[in-house]
Amino acid sequence: MTLRFKLALVAALLLAGPAIAKPVHILALGSSLTQGYGLPPGTEFPVQLQAALKASGIDAVVDNAGVSGDTSSGGLSRLDWSLADHPDAVIIELGSNDMLRGIPPEITEKNLRAILSTLQKDHVAVLLVGMMAQRNLGADYVRQFDAIYPRLAKDYHVIFYPFWLDGVAMNPRLNQADGMHPNPAGVKIIVARMLPDVKKMLAQVKP
Repeated sequence: MTLRFKLALVAALLLAGPAIAKPVHILALGSSLTQGYGLPPGTEFPVQLQAALKASGIDAVVDNAGVSGDTSSGGLSRLDWSLADHPDAVIIELGSNDMLRGIPPEITEKNLRAILSTLQKDHVAVLLVGMMAQRNLGADYVRQFDAIYPRLAKDYHVIFYPFWLDGVAMNPRLNQADGMHPNPAGVKIIVARMLPDVKKMLAQVKP
């Protein structure tokens, strides 16, 4: 390499300036709880999470891939196109509608395993968010359903937030009239409680 070429290379690098880091890209894959059913625009979980991350000094974009009424089967069927933009990390919130429809827990687990296997193969950081079965579905169903998420978190070594509605469920001040979907104040609490685990997930994102 000649001296002239070295000088030209240095000049080109100086003119190019410093590289600008891109925001970390998070995909929120879920049901109406992620999508923001019944919420005023701008108060949905992905929007509030993105704002909370930025307030913490983390430049992130959170894409809303929530679909109202979606089951784990629906989430699996749309996984490939949901990943088309190659997110750095994925938050998985699926299974609540499986439970409400009485879908056998083994089917829900099979679908979630397929999703986790795909993300693991693609080296995507994951936060798995659990759900709990309604207690009126019978002791056997409750036991089988509730065991899905901690088992998957252990098997796939992913960050795990045990219950999406922690601190919000059954509180009429934090839920909409249906008693099932959080209102904006409820979403704010969910984001605040989940934020430490979201940060743990982001710590696993490779530069």
